Amino acid sequence: MHKILIVDDEKSVRYSFSKILKTGKYELFEAENYDAAMEVFHAVQPDLAIVDIEMPGKTGLELLKTFKKISPQTPVIIVTAFGSGDRVIRAMKYGAFEYIEKPFDVPNLIKLVEEALQAIDSSIEEKPISARKRTDLHKQPPSGEGIIGESPAIKDVYKLIGRVAASDASILITGESGTGKELVARAIHHYSDRASKPFVAINCAAIPETLLESELFGYDKGAFTGAHKDKPGKFEEASGGTLFLDEIGDMGLLLQSKLLRVLQEGKVDRLGSNKTIGVDVRFIAATNKSLENLIAQKSFREDLYYRIRVISIALPPLRMRKNDIPLLVSHFLDKHAREMRNETLSVHPDTMERLLKHSWPGNIRELENTIKRAVVLSKGNVIMPEQIIEDHINPAIVDHHGSDRLGHYLNDEIMGKEGEIFELVSKSLEKDLIRWALARTGMNQAKAAKLLGISRVMLHERMERFRLLSK
Repeated sequence: MHKILIVDDEKSVRYSFSKILKTGKYELFEAENYDAAMEVFHAVQPDLAIVDIEMPGKTGLELLKTFKKISPQTPVIIVTAFGSGDRVIRAMKYGAFEYIEKPFDVPNLIKLVEEALQAIDSSIEEKPISARKRTDLHKQPPSGEGIIGESPAIKDVYKLIGRVAASDASILITGESGTGKELVARAIHHYSDRASKPFVAINCAAIPETLLESELFGYDKGAFTGAHKDKPGKFEEASGGTLFLDEIGDMGLLLQSKLLRVLQEGKVDRLGSNKTIGVDVRFIAATNKSLENLIAQKSFREDLYYRIRVISIALPPLRMRKNDIPLLVSHFLDKHAREMRNETLSVHPDTMERLLKHSWPGNIRELENTIKRAVVLSKGNVIMPEQIIEDHINPAIVDHHGSDRLGHYLNDEIMGKEGEIFELVSKSLEKDLIRWALARTGMNQAKAAKLLGISRVMLHERMERFRLLSK
């Protein structure tokens, strides 16, 4: 018969757990605090512990760490009434089997208990968390860099962050544009053993291929025209810490080969140098594209794909976590209202209803831009529905793709969003948007790409697709 230890400072909660689990299948033990739990743990060696994270004196998180140090194979289910992202990540980081919130769902609790005990029976053991060097996880992520949300979808992401943070395995983060892939990468770094070392991020789609190579690997003086001094690359800058490559699907095949070699060997050759430099980085990549499709099209290396995708984290689009929208709106409202020195601003219930109904194709980035615009244009202390652009594309424009009308609309509505325009427009208008941007910049592709918020490589590819290149 499996032995289960229930630890909670509230007698009524312990009684509830006992009543649910008193099925004749388990032998149940109770403890009200850290010291009592340790006595029971040593006396009976439970097969599973269910621990409340908030208790007087030493917390459930401290108890979790002690349990995992003594008996790494014993699963611990953490329970709390407060489900912040930081708590979830910390609990999973220190080896919790799972994390549930009060009031808990009874069928889900029973399922988790059975899964945890099956793991014991199958001798599925995790690497002892005590063997890992840890950083202080009580500090909050830097302001503005925390992930916001309490939906089940985003809490699954929190759990993954906690589980993978202590590892040095390469991670691939996937998700639509604007879902917060860099925030997740930063959170992984923040909770890792490398937190005191650099976090270096680079967007592969924003830099031309020739420059991207020198940015990543660095160069020696005289390597090419304009190389007046030695310059370390991003791999060297990130050594000891984390290197994050966003939009890796936009990287060319030749550079992919060089990247693969660095990841395999842990060594970098600067351009123009015959000296090899050893680097130690945690590698995280992200993409809003299907790398599997790119592999099928022979534009992404399959061996690199498996090298960077040791662990995969898929971010849900905002339309799949709409119950997080009020939290996100509150966060962005506070952030931008402070910037505008108008901290009395609030959102009318009808406005919130409109925000909840919108599909948010641009995800969190689109939501933040919408709130920022409403804050800037607000005339009173309450943001009304008419101050919210529910759709960035006017239906009349979708029906008529005239570039003059498109340009007029963009001038009136979203010209303040230079560098983000391309993400705010539906796919059906890409060709007209590119025509407009080229016309506005006098056919200067570099300026047009900057205006649209895309790389010159992507712009050139779209121009080829839409047959907009001069013959």
